[in-house]
Amino acid sequence: MAKPTILPFLIAMLGTIAPAAVTAQSAERAPEPVIPAQVDRRDVHIPKISANDIEVGAYTGVLSVQDFGAKSSSGLRLGYHATEDFFVEGIYGRSMVSDQSFRRLGIAIFNKEQVDLTYYYLSIGCNLFPGEVFLGKNWAMTSAVYVVGGVGNVKFNGEGHTAYNFGIGIRALPVDWFSMRFEIRDHMFNSDLLGKNELKHNFEMTLGLAAYF
Repeated sequence: MAKPTILPFLIAMLGTIAPAAVTAQSAERAPEPVIPAQVDRRDVHIPKISANDIEVGAYTGVLSVQDFGAKSSSGLRLGYHATEDFFVEGIYGRSMVSDQSFRRLGIAIFNKEQVDLTYYYLSIGCNLFPGEVFLGKNWAMTSAVYVVGGVGNVKFNGEGHTAYNFGIGIRALPVDWFSMRFEIRDHMFNSDLLGKNELKHNFEMTLGLAAYF
C-alpha cells in the first residue's frame, strides 16, 4: 500500500501564500498621494490705461493764396481719434493776403495793401501707412502717413467763402502722448474777386506739434 504524501498539501499551501505575498509587496510599493501645494492668492490691480483719443495742437507754416502770393500762417488743431485708422479734427487758422503785385500796376484790389485771412474746417482723416521713422540706429518713432479732407469757411477782404480742403501728411510720435506733423493741404473755394468766378486752389505747408489726452 502506497504511503500517503504531503506534496499535494504543500503545493496547495504555496498557491495560497504566494498571491498574498505579491499583493502585500505591491501595496508597500504603491506611491503616496501627491499633496497639492497651498499657494496664497494675491489681489492683482489692473491699471487704467488712458486711451489718448483727444489731440490738441498748434502749427505754423506758409499759405499761398492763388493770385496773391504766399504769406506765413498759423493755427490751432483739435482732433478726436475714433479708431486706429480714422480721426475727426477741427482746425482754425489765419494768415495775410497782399495785393502788392496789383498795386504796382496801379490796381488796388483791397482797401489796404494787406488784409487778414482766417479759415476754419471740420475734417475727417484716415491713417494709410502706419509704421516707424528711424533716427539713427537706436531711435525709432511710431509714425503714420495720413490723408485728411473736409468742409469749412475761408474769409478775407470782408467776404466769406464756403471752402473745401484736402491734404496729406505724416505724423511721428517720439513718445506716446506727443506728436509732430508735417502736412500739405489745399484750400479750395470759388471767388470772383478778380471779375471771374472760378475755383481757387490755395496750398498750405505746415509743421505742427500736438499732445494727446
